Amino acid sequence: MLDDRSKLLLKTLVERYIADGQPVGSRTLSRATGLELSPATIRNVMSDLEELGLIVSPHTSAGRVPTAKGYRLFVDTMLTVRRDDVPRLDQLQAAGSLVADRPRQVISQAAHMLSSLSQFVGVVMAPKRPSVFRHIEFLSLSDRRVLVILVSPDGEVQNRIIHTQTEYTQSQLQEAANFLNSHYAGLTIDAVRERLRTEVDALRSEIAGLMVKAVEAGSDAMQEQDDVVVSGERNLLSVSEFTHDMGHLRKMFDLFEQKTQLMRLLEVSNQAEGVRIFIGGESQVVPFEELSVVSAPYEVDGTVVGTLGVIGPQRMPYDRMIQIVDITAKLVSNALSQTK
Repeated sequence: MLDDRSKLLLKTLVERYIADGQPVGSRTLSRATGLELSPATIRNVMSDLEELGLIVSPHTSAGRVPTAKGYRLFVDTMLTVRRDDVPRLDQLQAAGSLVADRPRQVISQAAHMLSSLSQFVGVVMAPKRPSVFRHIEFLSLSDRRVLVILVSPDGEVQNRIIHTQTEYTQSQLQEAANFLNSHYAGLTIDAVRERLRTEVDALRSEIAGLMVKAVEAGSDAMQEQDDVVVSGERNLLSVSEFTHDMGHLRKMFDLFEQKTQLMRLLEVSNQAEGVRIFIGGESQVVPFEELSVVSAPYEVDGTVVGTLGVIGPQRMPYDRMIQIVDITAKLVSNALSQTK
């Protein structure tokens, strides 16, 4: 447990380091806190904080910088969120933010908004949607290949080529498409697959085989859509903590490219209410010591369907990031509830 004096000195040190990016010395702390303490007393307190693993002295510098543990204590117990430096929800809505006809446009716009407001990386996990088709068409190609065209309820089009054992005429393909559209449109791909298993005997065998292959292709097409949208990766090139080590920078760009770890991180965030903060080095959730993540879930009609957030250095203005993420999550929730 820290006494009030130690808490104030740690809070001031973290805030000064976030603002300036320079190790904080005892003289700076004395001026910033207004405490009538001798430099020797402040150095003793800083030594205690260092022993607790909350701050560290980089290289031979006389100043100190926060550790991941120090940031965590600051975020959990000392952070105060001001409401004066981020556009309010009503201001963003009045400006027409996140107005789109399709959910994918909303997600893309939200990622860009997060990166633009934060000057770091914006990430949005797309809503998990059932694989439902509104309309299906078949087009005969050469060498027993058939182009399957799937249209989702929100108007997105997915194309897949399937290989068949039979050479179908265009009239046969039209017959199969008509049957699927009249009997199965609006059902999930899984439901269509299940019903085809029980109804296949009632259909002409060669057409049934085509339908089964088309449904399998449609399932693959729906599942291959991007699950995470990332925007603003290049913003990290201007972060001083990253530019001194190109190896770390490459690893972070790999993270954004592969997206698997991002999915795991955002899915963890999906399980909690409100804004969450993950600080690198304190758990396996954030894969790099130098990164922190501020995230929040978003909803459609009161049900959580995805997560969004900002990824940046540990030395980020957490109060501002919390506001940006919280406001964007509300905007996404409102926009998606209107574009169903």
